[in-house]
Amino acid sequence: MNKDKKIKILFVCMGNICRSPTAHGVFEYLVKQQGADSWIEIDSAGTHAYHVGEQPDRRAQQTALAKGVDLSYIKARQVAPADFKHYDYILAMDSDNYQNLMAICPAQYQHKVKKFLSFASAAYAGTTDVPDPYYGGNKGFVNVFNMVHDASNGLLQSILQQS
Repeated sequence: MNKDKKIKILFVCMGNICRSPTAHGVFEYLVKQQGADSWIEIDSAGTHAYHVGEQPDRRAQQTALAKGVDLSYIKARQVAPADFKHYDYILAMDSDNYQNLMAICPAQYQHKVKKFLSFASAAYAGTTDVPDPYYGGNKGFVNVFNMVHDASNGLLQSILQQS
């Protein structure tokens, strides 16, 4: 593994209180389990500024905590222009946020913007978007957690194979 170069990952959804902080927390948990937290940097952001400074949605936190993942330290922020240069992977949770990111991303960094589920296993073949659970019930948050966990495993394996 090439630990000389820190790999930087940014997870992005709309408000940065449900999907992207769940991905942030789950991926960080998996990275720590692999002992790779010294060379993988993780953050999350939203394409909109609706919830800047807030903790993740209580339902997202409860769902993650039930699986041993703490999200309480994460605070919502909006994507900043400097993020496109700084991060190696900018992972959108869905098509709308992917399009929003591509619309503001400088051309030389557009190769970094991808849909997060492109790293998911065959279990999610044909699924391109992590659904927004905000207006749904707890079952939606469990579904999001499971999708995010699956794609996080795929992303981590991809990074470990390249390093």
